Amino acid sequence: MAQTPQHVPVLLAESIEALAIQPDQIYIDATFGRGGHSRAVLEKLGSAGKLFAFDRDPTAAKAAQALADDPRFHFFHTPFSSLADIVEQHQLRGRVAGILFDLGVSSPQLDDAERGFSFMRDGPLDMRMNPEQGESAADWLAYADMDALCYVFRTYGEEKYAAPIARAIIAQRQHQPLTRTSQLAELIRKINPAREQQKHPATRVFQAIRIHVNRELDEVHEALAAAVDALKPGGRLAVISFHSLEDRIAKQFIREQSRRAQVPAGLPLTEDQIEDNRTLKPIGKAIKPSAAELQVNPRARSSVLRVAERLP
Repeated sequence: MAQTPQHVPVLLAESIEALAIQPDQIYIDATFGRGGHSRAVLEKLGSAGKLFAFDRDPTAAKAAQALADDPRFHFFHTPFSSLADIVEQHQLRGRVAGILFDLGVSSPQLDDAERGFSFMRDGPLDMRMNPEQGESAADWLAYADMDALCYVFRTYGEEKYAAPIARAIIAQRQHQPLTRTSQLAELIRKINPAREQQKHPATRVFQAIRIHVNRELDEVHEALAAAVDALKPGGRLAVISFHSLEDRIAKQFIREQSRRAQVPAGLPLTEDQIEDNRTLKPIGKAIKPSAAELQVNPRARSSVLRVAERLP
């Protein structure tokens, strides 16, 4: 399983341990990437085990071909929001022993300037997880109005300079379209005087545009709901997040699914008389990368792993 540094899967040992893999069971890697987590799962599966993996990135789909000869492995070139459909088509509802999500953009995507995810390298302003579908970041920036730009920058980037950056984008595109990552990064650098420790001024805006273009948070909401239906009793849900918005969704989802329905005020009922509709129970506390992992892979510093187990 030797991998080049840019392909090191984050929290690998911790996520595999969290899944509590049984050799003859069914597992899902909802974010295949370059296959680091999938390979680790397959190493623990016996001949009767199965692994279903998803990814909408064409490059990830190409990487998955390396495992195509393994009869236990089944890859789907689709967003993980398609989880419910795949589960239904393959009659997996209530049969899956573990599901892993590794959310956000991957290192190979960031390192490829042609994908347009990074402000550190000049490239086309694209940012799509699947460049063959939907509109690019440049397409959206060419027409989005002030309200839309501010909403995206504030909601998905928590950017306090959202309004002046939005005004600068609108002014810029009137005489020259924004088509390159370096153009946008330089525009933001001029507008945003603050430089957070270890963060480029463009970090939040690039994150916000990427999340919007790819509907990332909607995808997470849809996939987590489908994951609960797919899991068998005792099955594990493991979610790795890289920024607070994703982690908040995972944290709140697990909390809501593990909370017993509240007794309505004024009704003469006890908790025992209310139907127990809990579907998950949290397993341990949030897990962060070790100092040793951060030495090997500094990009893992913001990652968080949350784990839950499906209740009967």
